[in-house]
Amino acid sequence: MSADPTPKKTPLYDVHAALGANLVDFAGYLMPLRYASETAEHKAVRTAAGLFDLSHMGEIFVTGPQAAAALDAALVGNISPMAVGKARYTMICREDGGVLDDLIVYRLAAETYLVVANAANVSVVLDALTARAEGFEAEVDDRSAAYALIALQGPDAQDILLRFTDAPLADLKYYAILSGVVAGADALIARTGYTGEDGFELFVAAADAVKLWNTLAEVEGVVPAGLSARDTLRLEAGMPLYGNELTTETTPFEAGLGRVVKFEKNGDFVGRSALAARAEAAAGRRLVGLVARGRRAPRKGYAVVGPDGTPCGVVTSGAPSPTLGRPIAMAYLDASVPEGTSELAVDVRGRHEPVDVVALPFYKRS
Repeated sequence: MSADPTPKKTPLYDVHAALGANLVDFAGYLMPLRYASETAEHKAVRTAAGLFDLSHMGEIFVTGPQAAAALDAALVGNISPMAVGKARYTMICREDGGVLDDLIVYRLAAETYLVVANAANVSVVLDALTARAEGFEAEVDDRSAAYALIALQGPDAQDILLRFTDAPLADLKYYAILSGVVAGADALIARTGYTGEDGFELFVAAADAVKLWNTLAEVEGVVPAGLSARDTLRLEAGMPLYGNELTTETTPFEAGLGRVVKFEKNGDFVGRSALAARAEAAAGRRLVGLVARGRRAPRKGYAVVGPDGTPCGVVTSGAPSPTLGRPIAMAYLDASVPEGTSELAVDVRGRHEPVDVVALPFYKRS
């Protein structure tokens, strides 16, 4: 939550207010937490389609003859080999390997990249990219205010979107992007999302947001969904949230995401030495899934305890799972906790609630 006393409004603020959304200050923006039932919103995404306002996210463009080289030096991923129209999940780290933010990078043209940053970290990412691009023929430009970002997520998303565009969606692979017209609005159409379902993220001019939202929302079966549903959906899908599973005190390896660090790419990148040392070191704490045996949900910050009640980990995210019908959580366990342990609990307000350790994700679409 942001401490800013005057949070910003997305281009869709009036739409959310008219729908009676419970609006909260999130990352400096007034965002819909829920419209009515967060469980109903969650289930709509799993069974049909949900509509999300993601206009608080940051859109940072990196352009120029050496844009790819600048991004290779700034990020842990290997950006140069990306083909036009492709996307890549990556991270920007500090010199010590701590994560500043996790990002999606889209290659829109030979010398044009779109970097999407988490709302709370836009200024941090912008400053870091700008500093790291010095010496390269590349420009870094924050265009967040010019864009609205609307996500249509769920198994029916493609069929619904095809009613309003002639873009070749059936040929658009996961983690790919193309330009098209949706309901009369020029859009960047990305097959990406944060729900564990198929779906699309639509980057449009801020002035086109209301018309596009209303057009999609009028389709039978499309349900507006807020931050609460987005959080339980990504939790079930085992997707990390910056500020929870990822922080400046966490490396990609601790989060089980060491695969995004590409040591084989040409040239140096910020954090390379620290991350290489971490990759070769003995395993430290590890991120796991927890499923509660009872009905009380583990929450962020709650201690994980061993059979003798000694703390041996901490919950990073937790909530009741509408899909599983039981509370679930992600947590970091200390290296001292052996693999396959079965006698753990979470301290839920002074009461030790037994949990089962499971592999992530909790849910994977068929």
